[in-house]
Amino acid sequence: MGNTGLLRDYQTYLRVEKGLRPLTCEAYLSDLRTFAEFIEERNGVLMMAVQEDLTAFLEHLRAHGIDSRSAARKLSCLRGFYKWLLLDRRIHHDPTVNMESPKAWKVLPKSLAEPEVAEMLERAQMAATHPQAQATALRDRAILELLYAGGLRVSEVTALGTSDLALDLGRVQVRGKGDKERIVPLGRSAVEALENYLREGRPHLDRISTARRRNQRKDGARLFLSLRGMPLTRQWVWHLVKMATGNASPHMLRHSCATHMVEHGADLRSVQLLLGHADISTTQIYTHLALGRLKAVHRMHHPRGMRKVEVMEPDETASNAEMKEPQEEPA
Repeated sequence: MGNTGLLRDYQTYLRVEKGLRPLTCEAYLSDLRTFAEFIEERNGVLMMAVQEDLTAFLEHLRAHGIDSRSAARKLSCLRGFYKWLLLDRRIHHDPTVNMESPKAWKVLPKSLAEPEVAEMLERAQMAATHPQAQATALRDRAILELLYAGGLRVSEVTALGTSDLALDLGRVQVRGKGDKERIVPLGRSAVEALENYLREGRPHLDRISTARRRNQRKDGARLFLSLRGMPLTRQWVWHLVKMATGNASPHMLRHSCATHMVEHGADLRSVQLLLGHADISTTQIYTHLALGRLKAVHRMHHPRGMRKVEVMEPDETASNAEMKEPQEEPA
């Protein structure tokens, strides 16, 4: 089978059997097309690729300045593709077996400082509580609170329906990657912002939409609406966050949520469940924050983690005067 037909079959598999969203499928196919073009220049096809072809592809990426994280992502995509071919009995050997992945840089994603987030949310609250506050101000505050409180992805926010909320229980049901559902708890501020939006903001936005434009889902209406009563787009939410925090993004608020939780003592397993990471290794980018907390706890509570030299008596020699203050030994 030619590369085009093969990719079309794989796209169907990703969308129907794996349940991945269209944008995720397109990202995988984009990486596969890059490899397909490379192997076609070597007079080959995807089904006949061998390990030497993949090694040459990775070297080609390195030579063209592709960083290790991107190369590792492309190799991961190829692993999934050839695993599918093997399970579907289209090939008899997986060429990605025993291939070492390029060492991805363990760089902590950028996040905002707590005072920056607090200032952003305070501005949004002031706009929403103004006597002449508009429905859009209530909506915008609810979105910002939700992004930070629950660490939601922008696509998860735009896909929310009114029936996904359980504000009396302080939580929301989120559909993440692969249509996997998870329950995300919300704090008091986020619940309050959502309640105000549902009570005073959304009804106004819903009324100005026509029956033809109204986008109803099987499980209810979309939660966040535009001035025309249409569901908000991912691009619009990106624009909202950028206008609220300078050059920030919704994903930066997601990382800020995780970073601040770990800094305040949350364990990585809890953060993994909150963010909806399928693998704990994805959450381990926050490990160094957790280690800093662990070190501080150790120094504070371990009997030999913070041993102090005894205070000398006042009548001791002046040569020992510098020891009158407690000295902390290195951990």
